[in-house]
Amino acid sequence: MPHLLLKDIPRYDCLLECAQRFPALDPSACEAFLHLLRAGDEGFRVIDAHFHAQGLSQGRFTVLMLLADKAGGQSHAFTPAQLAEMAGVTRATMTGLVDTLERDGMVTRKPDPEDRRMLFVELTPRGQEFLGQIMPEHFRRISVLMAALTEPERRTLVRLLGKVADQAVLSFPPSVPSGMVVPAS
Repeated sequence: MPHLLLKDIPRYDCLLECAQRFPALDPSACEAFLHLLRAGDEGFRVIDAHFHAQGLSQGRFTVLMLLADKAGGQSHAFTPAQLAEMAGVTRATMTGLVDTLERDGMVTRKPDPEDRRMLFVELTPRGQEFLGQIMPEHFRRISVLMAALTEPERRTLVRLLGKVADQAVLSFPPSVPSGMVVPAS
């Protein structure tokens, strides 16, 4: 679902006019932020279309990727609570994602041999095979999207987006209730 619900981003002169009415509006910051949202929405749309064609959601893909070993071909095992923490979702949401993936044969729950109350989630061979089938197109789409930038531009983009993400966490920590403003140091 898009985060920027505008078809067209407002022109800079419109932002300047709005700044007259709303002094807290920094036109260049607003313009940059709207372009960030637009680029994110377009990237999400491209990737989500591929996932949808495969009967996959972003959440299910995240779980599969957390369980997949990127280098050695072996899967990792995590508890549902660990997966929820790594994915940044509630335990209830993770339970639903794991239930669906287990129903489709992509993951399995296994009891801890030392503590039978603990369950670990692992990628099944079917899940590994599924990832092997969808990842080439996933990576191709990412490459096509990022082909608009040179290698140095990509490094700059990563650095700049890191600064924005760090500022978001610093200024609005995730544990602070929505709407509460924390002054920057």
